[in-house]
Order: sequence, then structure tokens, then C-alpha cells
Amino acid sequence: MRKPIACMAIAGLMLVMPLPALAHGENLQLIWETSGFKNPESVVYDSKREVLYVSNVNGGPDEKNGSGSISVVSLEGEIHILDWVTGLNAPKGLAIVGDNLYVADIDTLVVIDIPRRTIMDRYTVDDAEFLNDVAAAGDGTVYVSDMVLNRIHRLRHGLFEVWLESKELENPNGLLVQGERLVVGAWGVMTDGFETETPGHLKAVSLADKSVSSIGPGEPVGNLDGVEADLDGDFYVTDWMAGKLLHIAPDGSVDELLSLNQGSADLEYIQEMDLILIPMMNDNTLLAYRAHASEDE
Repeated sequence: MRKPIACMAIAGLMLVMPLPALAHGENLQLIWETSGFKNPESVVYDSKREVLYVSNVNGGPDEKNGSGSISVVSLEGEIHILDWVTGLNAPKGLAIVGDNLYVADIDTLVVIDIPRRTIMDRYTVDDAEFLNDVAAAGDGTVYVSDMVLNRIHRLRHGLFEVWLESKELENPNGLLVQGERLVVGAWGVMTDGFETETPGHLKAVSLADKSVSSIGPGEPVGNLDGVEADLDGDFYVTDWMAGKLLHIAPDGSVDELLSLNQGSADLEYIQEMDLILIPMMNDNTLLAYRAHASEDE
């Protein structure tokens, strides 16, 4: 049973007291909710500077309107700078390597120098249609999904190229580098726009030979967006269309942790803080949940 909610709004920041949602043997506690974004799609944690970066699509997800931006947000949910870097085209997935922030920007991988707050490089793919998520490996290799073209691009040693193109990817959205494999949140084969007859499920791509396999039995799960590993090696996954936060085990079993509004996008999970951050693209908000919270918190 949900406990009463006590809220206090301060300059777009809403602090929320205990709201546990029991699922998968754990409580999720809504810590804060911040509004004022512009179609936020992705969030990533910068551990060096202890801040969050949020991508603002600010329009249609495939519009080259130059109105997209990156926001800087504190771990307490305060927007430090709403338009920290501007002039982007529907920016989506984010990843950090060293002092560089990598941004998927429709047909371009944008590289932002964080200390200088400037765009230092752009890698454009002439025939790209919908670059979506970005994930970085420990050696600095960066992977980017093209959801529409069933591609995964790779940036390595300054070369940005198509690393894998396969219908087996079933319109790849979220990416996560995990050991010797790339975990992919498949949207599902699209039929009319972003509609699907059969929703997607988690897949794994071998970094060694690029073979694609299902995580679990391969049964439909949802229109998957963000993918993050939890403390136990399982996965927190968002379903954008259904507006859900899911927990998926390595055997493919699925638990629904949260039922949200449509537009739950590319989440971040900060393991050392046990903090789940979910951009709500249609609501222009960012939600922060504490995982494994006790009933007494």
C-alpha cells in the first residue's frame, strides 16, 4: 500500500517523501521529481563532477531544428543550467568517456568537451536515419544504435563506422556494454512509424564475433528504451510506449517495477547510490527513485 505523499515545489523541483512501490522484492522510493525540461530523452551521471546531464529533444524526435540542448542537473534534482550546450538536433542517448560527453543527434555523433562546454567534434553518417542510444566500453570505444536502420555504429581510434547491421537487432534502441557483450534493448520490428505488432526484448551481441542472441526465451517484452545493469547483474529497463520501468533477469523473466506515463526514456542507474533516474520525455520531467529502500525510510 502506498504511503501518503508530502510534496514541496521549489523552482521547478518537487521533493517527494516516501512513495514505495513493492516489486521484485524491493521498494522503490521516489526521491525527487524535477520539471522544466524540453522533451528529455536521456540522462547520464558524470562521477568526476558529480552532476547529471540530460538531453532535451525539444521537438520531434527526427526534427533537425537546431533547438535541442543539454542540461546540467544536480544529484538533488536542481537544474543548474537548462541550456548548457545548445544548437543540437533532437539529441538523445548520452555517454561519457573521460572529459568528453558523446551525444546521439539524429545522423551525427556529437562530442562535447565538458570542461570547455564546447562541441569539439562531429561524426556524421550520410545515410543515418535515427541515431538513438550511446554506450561506452571501458577502453573508450563508443557504440551508437540506429534504431530505424537496424545498425550499431562504433567509434574507435577516431574511426566512426557501421559495426553491425542486422535485422536480428529488431530496431535497436538502448545499449549497454557488459563485459564481452553489448546488451541491446530492442524496440521491436516497426510497422507504421513507431508502432509494432510484436514488441521487442533484450538481446546480446558478442563483441568478439558480432553474433546476436536473445536474453531469455526471446518472448515479447515491450518497446524497450534504456537499459542499465543493477547491483545483482540483472537489468533495469524502460518501456517507452507503455510507460513502465521493468526488471529483467538474465533468464529473461520480467517484473514490472513502476507504471508511469508514456515516454519513460533512456534511464541512468548510479550503483553506488542505488539511484534510478528516468527522463519522462512527454512530461518534461526527470524522476529519481531510490532502489532497495526500506519501508522505514
